[in-house]
Amino acid sequence: MAATQSDVTILGGGLAGLALALQCRQKLPKAQITVLDKMAHPVPEATHKVGESTVEVGAYYFADVLGLKQHIVEEQLPKLGLRFFFPYGDNSRIEKRLEIGGTRYAPAASYQLDRGRFENFLGERCREQGIDFLDRADIKKLQINKWNRRHEVTYARDEMTQTVASRWVVDASGRRALLKQHLGLQKPTDQKCNAAWFRIDSRLKVDDWSDDPDWQSGHEGKTSRWYSTNHLMGQGYWVWLIPLASGSTSIGIVAEQQFHPLTEINTLEKSLAWLEKNEPQLASQLRKQNAEVQDFLVYKNYSRECQQVFSGQRWGITGEAGFFLDPFYSPGSDFIAFANTFLTDLIWRDLTWRGHRIRAFSYDRIFKKFFHGTAAVYRDQYQLFGNPQVMPVKVMWDYLIYWSLSGFIFMQERLCNHAMYMRNVSKLNRLSDLNHQMQDYFRLWHQKIPSQEISGLVNISNLPIIRNKNEALITELNWYEFDRQFSANLAQMETLYAEIVKQVGLTPASPVPMAKSSSVMKDAFRGVFDVIFPQKKAEQVDPPVPLTAGLKLS
Repeated sequence: MAATQSDVTILGGGLAGLALALQCRQKLPKAQITVLDKMAHPVPEATHKVGESTVEVGAYYFADVLGLKQHIVEEQLPKLGLRFFFPYGDNSRIEKRLEIGGTRYAPAASYQLDRGRFENFLGERCREQGIDFLDRADIKKLQINKWNRRHEVTYARDEMTQTVASRWVVDASGRRALLKQHLGLQKPTDQKCNAAWFRIDSRLKVDDWSDDPDWQSGHEGKTSRWYSTNHLMGQGYWVWLIPLASGSTSIGIVAEQQFHPLTEINTLEKSLAWLEKNEPQLASQLRKQNAEVQDFLVYKNYSRECQQVFSGQRWGITGEAGFFLDPFYSPGSDFIAFANTFLTDLIWRDLTWRGHRIRAFSYDRIFKKFFHGTAAVYRDQYQLFGNPQVMPVKVMWDYLIYWSLSGFIFMQERLCNHAMYMRNVSKLNRLSDLNHQMQDYFRLWHQKIPSQEISGLVNISNLPIIRNKNEALITELNWYEFDRQFSANLAQMETLYAEIVKQVGLTPASPVPMAKSSSVMKDAFRGVFDVIFPQKKAEQVDPPVPLTAGLKLS
C-alpha cells in the first residue's frame, strides 16, 4: 500500500501534540497535518496526566496564542496562584503554618486544567480545523531521512498497517519518547526526585481545615484557597492539591530520593501511610471524606533531558518526549509553549521557503538555555523546602526571575525574534548568572542559619513588586520599550540580590552586584521580611521608597 502524504506528522495526541497541530494550522492554513495517538478518544475526564496546573506562560499560550480562552473560562477553573504552607509542629493545624499566597487574582491569568476535558476539546477543535487526527494509532516504525527526503512513520490502526510520508515529524509522545529513543538522544539528569499521585472523585477543600475566622478572612467564594494550587511543604518534599473542573481533586507527593525514598510512596497504601506520618491533617481529611480513589501512578526519577530537540533535517521534539523539569512551579505547559512556538516557526519557514536550518540550530540552543536556567531553581533545592525562612524569599525571587526573563520574552511575543536576542545577549547572560548565584546563596543560607518554626501569612497580593511585575507581562511594548524594560528587569534583580544578602548577613561565594538603591528591597519585600525576621521590624526605620524608583521606564 502506498504511503499517504503529509506536511507535518505529530507523534502523540496529548496536550503538546494537539496544541502544536492547532498552532501550525493557525500559521499554515493549507498545510496537511496528521496527528497519530495511541489512546482512544475521547479520553475520560480527570485523565491521569501531569500538567493540570498552569502558570502565566502556559495559560497565555492556551488562552491567547491558541485562542481557546472561551473554553478555558467556561469549562475549566480559574487559578488563585500558587500557595504554600510550611511545617509547624506535627502539621495538624493548617492555620498555624506559615502561608505564602494571595487573596486576589493576578493580572496575568492562570488556570487549573482538567486534562481529559481539555484534550477532548483540543481533539475536537483539531478535526474541525481539518487536521487528520487519528486515535488508536500504534506507531510501529520510524524512518528519519536526511535533506529533502520525506520521513516515514508506520502505524497500526483498525488491524491495518499504514505508512505516512511527511516533510516534518515531531515527537509529542510523552515519556515513550519515540524519536529520542530512535535517534539515541537520551541524556542523563542529576535530579533524583520521584512522584506518586492519585485523584479522588470529590472536592477536597483546604478552606474547611480550620474554622479560625482570622484565617478564613479574605478567602470567600471565588477567592477560596481551594482555587489555588496548594503546596504542603516539608524537608525534601511537597504535596500538591489541585482542584479539577470535573469535580475531582488531584493529590500528589513529590520527594527527593535522599530524603524520602520511592519505596515509601510507591503504592497507594504506602502513600496514605506516608501522609499519616508527614501530613496528618490531609490524611485525616481523606479519611473523613471517604472519597473513591480514581487512579494511582508513580514516576521514578521524573526529570528528563535530551541532547537535541530541533533539527534542520526537519524533525523536532516537544513536551515530555524531550525535556521535563519539575512540577513544583508548574512549568510543564510553559515548555510546551516554548517548544511548540519554536517548532511552528521552523515549519512555517520551511514550507514558505524562508529558510529554517540556521534557525533550528539557534532555537535548539535557546530552548536548552531556558531549560537549564530554570533547572537551577530546582536542582539540589529540595533540602530547603521545609525551611520557613529561606523559602518565602526563594519563592518571591523565583517568581520575579521568571517574570523578568523567559516569561517576559514569551508573553511579549519575542520568543522567535533573533534581533531581540542579539540586542540583549549580555542582559540574558547576566540574568542567568545572577539566578545561579542566588540559588547557591539560598543553599548557603539554609545550611548556615538554623531555621525556626514560624506562623503567619505572606500575602503576595499586598506586595506591589509582585503585582507590578506580573502586570508587566501583559503590557504591550514596542521594541524600544521592551529593551528598556529588559534593562530595568536586570537592574531590579541585581538590586534585589544585593538586598537579600544584606538582610541575611552571610557573605556569598560570588561577588554581590552593586545595588542601585539600598531601600528598594526593603520596601519591595517588607511584608516577607517582617514575617520571617520579626526581630528586625524595629530596625527598619528608612521611609518607604517607591518600588520601581530609578528602574521604571520614563
